[in-house]
Amino acid sequence: MHDESDGAAAEADATVQRERAVQVAIVDDHESVRLGIRAACREAGYEVVAACPSVSELWVALAGRSCDVIVLDLSLGDDFTVTENVQHARSMGAAVLVHSIADRVGLVREALAAGAAGVIPKSAATSTVMAAIAAVARGDVLNNLEWASAIDADREFGKAQLAQRERDVLHLYASGLPLSQVALKLNIKVSTAKEYLDRIRAKYVEVGRPARSKVELLRRAVEDGILALDEHGHVE
Repeated sequence: MHDESDGAAAEADATVQRERAVQVAIVDDHESVRLGIRAACREAGYEVVAACPSVSELWVALAGRSCDVIVLDLSLGDDFTVTENVQHARSMGAAVLVHSIADRVGLVREALAAGAAGVIPKSAATSTVMAAIAAVARGDVLNNLEWASAIDADREFGKAQLAQRERDVLHLYASGLPLSQVALKLNIKVSTAKEYLDRIRAKYVEVGRPARSKVELLRRAVEDGILALDEHGHVE
């Protein structure tokens, strides 16, 4: 016999989970920036779990705890590269939102290649930064002009050389279709569609831009102009 109290407790737990505040960590070597983002996050209803001048210090501060988003400056003045800092931050189980000066194109490119979820310039309005945090916490691809301009301006940003059928598969799959529907639309076998997807992933690994998950494939498709997002971050 089902215990109604158990059902009510489960529903209450689910509600708490849905309403859990976004957990944010901040890494910037300027105290004033850390304080400003912390205050804005709290006003937005986010929980700031740590604010540190380096990724290494964040690791110690979190002490094994996870968070949803790490807001990361690219120029920390430490002894680590941008790639190392982004990858170390991601290893903590969080999405990485780059918050830096937009004209540092090389560093932006390196951060995106290392797996950062997106870029937001330090000149952006606080409300824009808070919206970006919410977007990457949901797992959305952050679509902004700084991202696009950084890629367009940097000729060293390695685009995967995809064949037309590979681009077709990536376009449909990254748009949200399951592999079976991709195969149906292209009139190919599901196994063939999977082979194309494996090739696509391999090509992105070759240019230093791995795409292991569907969200990362969407990100690569946007970066390379295979897909476009509207102002709300939805596939056009």
